[in-house]
Amino acid sequence: MSFDEEWAALKAEALARQSTAMRLNQVADPGGGGRPGPGGAPGGGLEYNTDSINGNANLLVEIAGFLYEGRPDGDLCTTARVPRAHSDVAAQVNRFSRFADDQFQDAVALFAALSTKLRTAGSDLVKVDGGEARRYLDVVLEGEYVSPEAR
Repeated sequence: MSFDEEWAALKAEALARQSTAMRLNQVADPGGGGRPGPGGAPGGGLEYNTDSINGNANLLVEIAGFLYEGRPDGDLCTTARVPRAHSDVAAQVNRFSRFADDQFQDAVALFAALSTKLRTAGSDLVKVDGGEARRYLDVVLEGEYVSPEAR
């Protein structure tokens, strides 16, 4: 069997195992539970923990900080400069080191941006919950009491 045939068979096998529904972390939805979804149907809501969201956002900022503090030294490729190495090798090492530094800076910026986005999402969820709580209290406090006999 050639490599292409084996690769095609492996891809077909992987596609056959793939589910049509998206599952986060590969865990099936147990059904029920959760907050009521649209139309008041249970199980369609999102459960979250604000402390966990903020903790994860802080962790992303810490990772970005540690990455930045452990950034590669600019003098790492001095042994590949012209008198010690061929000029073509030195040029390629310099090109690669600039590319690697650019990728490194992008990774640090990505972690910082993800942290900001996660913190914003967490605060937005708290605001939405505050609005839901206010609407519920308005219905309870300003609504009319109907006794069971009058229903």
